[in-house]
Amino acid sequence: MDMREAIVPKSDQLNADDLIAGPMTVKVTGVSIKGGQEQPVSISFENDNGKPYKACKSMCRVLVHAWGADSGKYIGRSMTLYCDPKVKWAGMEVGGIRISHMSHIPETLTMALTATRGNKKPFTVKPLAVEEMQDWEPAINAVETADELVALWKSMPADAKKKFESVKDARKAAFTKPVGSV
Repeated sequence: MDMREAIVPKSDQLNADDLIAGPMTVKVTGVSIKGGQEQPVSISFENDNGKPYKACKSMCRVLVHAWGADSGKYIGRSMTLYCDPKVKWAGMEVGGIRISHMSHIPETLTMALTATRGNKKPFTVKPLAVEEMQDWEPAINAVETADELVALWKSMPADAKKKFESVKDARKAAFTKPVGSV
């Protein structure tokens, strides 16, 4: 019998305590942003059981740095969430959710995030191997620039590259045509 079921916290969102047993890789199914709230960003994911991931401000900065500001492009992408017991709230270590890996990034990203007022520390996110992701065509069709397409292409596993070679070539050609040409 799996003891994880006995320690699930009662809440309307994913909590650090949900990740005590280990990290979890999730595939984003939706993002909602409601201004004026303490946690304005809710990220729904496959099999979330109605408990979205409500990213803190620092992890929102990571998301924007890695995937851009358009949250609509996050759908279909994956990330690995883990419990960081060193996260502080009101000066006390209470634990919090952090992102360790993300799909659709071509290389390891390191950025400076605010640790305490006036103090920044480096935070690193690694590329997520996404072999389990089968449907790359929507991600390919969602890109808007050739650079975005190249970055996405670099993050794809070899089998996905073979399957969607023609889609990638068609999208890349569309970006390189002169304005007004068909």
